[in-house]
Amino acid sequence: MIYHRPTANKILFNAFFLLLLVSGFSVSAQTDIAAGKTLFSNNCAQCHNPIKDGTGPALQGVTSRVSDKALLHSWIKNNNAVLATGNPYFTDLYNKRGKTSMNIFSSLTDAEIDNILAYVETYKAPVVDNTTPDGKQEDSDNSLLYGVLTLILAVITLILLQVNSNLKKLSDDKEGVPAHEPVPFYRNKAYISTFAVVLFIIVGYYAVQAAIGLGRNKGYQPEQPIYYSHKVHAGTNQISCLYCHGGAFEGRHANVPSVNVCMNCHMQINEYGAASEKLYREDGTEVNGTTEIQKIYAASGWDPKLKKYTGKEKPIEWTKIHNLPDHVYFNHSQHTRAGQVQCQTCHGPIQEMPEVKQFADLSMGWCINCHRESKVNFYDAKTGEGNKFYSIYEKLHNDMENKKVDSVTVEMIGGTECQKCHY
Repeated sequence: MIYHRPTANKILFNAFFLLLLVSGFSVSAQTDIAAGKTLFSNNCAQCHNPIKDGTGPALQGVTSRVSDKALLHSWIKNNNAVLATGNPYFTDLYNKRGKTSMNIFSSLTDAEIDNILAYVETYKAPVVDNTTPDGKQEDSDNSLLYGVLTLILAVITLILLQVNSNLKKLSDDKEGVPAHEPVPFYRNKAYISTFAVVLFIIVGYYAVQAAIGLGRNKGYQPEQPIYYSHKVHAGTNQISCLYCHGGAFEGRHANVPSVNVCMNCHMQINEYGAASEKLYREDGTEVNGTTEIQKIYAASGWDPKLKKYTGKEKPIEWTKIHNLPDHVYFNHSQHTRAGQVQCQTCHGPIQEMPEVKQFADLSMGWCINCHRESKVNFYDAKTGEGNKFYSIYEKLHNDMENKKVDSVTVEMIGGTECQKCHY
């Protein structure tokens, strides 16, 4: 008799091992795609969508359009270097996109780029279920549609009420019931009062919304007399914000830097390099960087040929972007120096903005929420570490030492008291 059980066990074991191996590869792929999604969100999502054109082209299918994987890696890490080789595909793409250079991602590894590409190629548009509250698209606004439908229903209701009144009159006439003279719609007190209440609610709502939004300029981006790119200065050239806006660290106001601060660098830098990233305004028109530098010379009275000041100065009429109401007290140094708050917290990714715009609405609610949530770098009396500005808060030091609190927020040191900002 032949005993087959050991053979069967081996077959089952091998099948089980193969299944585990395949599962392992599957999990690894999912992990790579998940990592690619994170990398895509942090590096690419500002300009690209996997399946729709945006500032940059839709990325899905790029691995089939560019079969040379090494070339694709090189393009993502330093597109200017690839353009310099004259590659026809990328040169044509560059020209079609308005000759706007892509950001350089030299810090990404080949494995990270492969993760991004894996996410892009497997991306599927999310299916939106409009029957549930969670399925509503955030950027859709149906207020106007609902308003029109409400108005139509109101008109239909009034018509039906009038028809009902006429039918009742005909019925009363047929039965010999004496009928009262109907009151016209425009003289009916019930109708008039209902209309007045509805009108009061609608007008009141929009009046309150307009009053709340008065003076808020989120997204405000005026065109300045000289094109100044924070992306070039703070981003590409890594110039510290405090070099130009030293007042933000020393005093209440950040201050617009004087033209002398600009001349500290541009006395030597008199032209915008041909190899540098091209500059564009919001409307897509190209900016000549060298011409903008000449405007600085005209304002300061500097003669680049003679290398000296002529004394013919002209003030630069910058347009102020960030404005707070007169009754609000805000101290930059209290935030940047004492609170060690980064500029980007309030001004957004300023190092990525070609032209500055207002990032936040700077409303009281926005400030209060930040004070409630932001943890301060509190001073530790035992180790002597942390921000010594907060060394005077004895009670909070004791509370932390006794484990009553594990951290201190701005609110706990008076950040939501009215007189801190209004007095």
